[in-house]
Amino acid sequence: IRGVKQITPETALELAAAFDTSPEIWINLEASYRLQLARHRRGDDDSGITLRRRLYSLLPIVDMVRRGWLRATESAEDLDRQVRGLLGGDPEEVVPTVSFRHAAARGPEHGAQVAWVARVRQLAERQHVSMFDRARLVDAIPELRRLAATPEQVSEVPALLQSFGVRFVIVPTLPKTYIDGALCDADSSPIVALTLRYDRIDAFWFTLLHELAHLALGHQALHLDNWDDEAQRRDAQEIAANSQAQAWLLDQRALQVWIARTRPYFARRAIEQFAAHQNLHPGIVLGQLMFDKVVGYQHLRGLLVKVSPFLVPWSDKAIL
Repeated sequence: IRGVKQITPETALELAAAFDTSPEIWINLEASYRLQLARHRRGDDDSGITLRRRLYSLLPIVDMVRRGWLRATESAEDLDRQVRGLLGGDPEEVVPTVSFRHAAARGPEHGAQVAWVARVRQLAERQHVSMFDRARLVDAIPELRRLAATPEQVSEVPALLQSFGVRFVIVPTLPKTYIDGALCDADSSPIVALTLRYDRIDAFWFTLLHELAHLALGHQALHLDNWDDEAQRRDAQEIAANSQAQAWLLDQRALQVWIARTRPYFARRAIEQFAAHQNLHPGIVLGQLMFDKVVGYQHLRGLLVKVSPFLVPWSDKAIL
């Protein structure tokens, strides 16, 4: 009666016996009263919780903080400022104008894609390159292609891209984005970004030249494609980009002649000899054989060497 003692389960049983009611009535009255008091004390203090819930529902905040893209903070307002600074606006309104190379069939999360693109742009802004010229890019492809002979030469790719106006960064993929690479800002100062989701020499070169093919062919729409995604291979612009990338990378006519002559046994020595004739690393030849389903994905996988050790200066953490 004095408002000092709460109605405990024991008290509820006693009151129920005294007034011939159920104990649940008294427990519910007590819960409603305490909830009303809590609301009165808090006022509008739950606005921060609402804001934080919104941000976490739109973006992979935990992963972004873990990777250092955002600073850990107890303030929802500070977190919101950081997010808007990274994305360049409200996360619900930002739409990336970017050509993705990813597995769309797996249902990637839009918010994670937006965050990944924002991080790519943030890192690329720190690079100063010459004016981009599409004709110069096409003319420079043979020079770029000569670097595909050894894994070590991959380290020369970023500087060469910058020399004809293309910025290059490596940002590992976020969960549920399934991105291999992307082409951003194709109309102004293009950015080629790779994730190295498949850290292999064949995946690196095919993805890199695929994105450059989009740029050379003047493709402007979004391109959501991936090595694994059959649906993307049927898209007209993806077919064109794949075809151009393959033509740049490997003499397709010579490849078909060699395949016909070599079937059904694609021994390591045979692949190495053909690759040497093409001035390519043998892992790239093997990669196309796998891509075209001429050999299985477990065949001679030792040839698919990693390229990440030669691209450390261009990776996300190294840039910071």
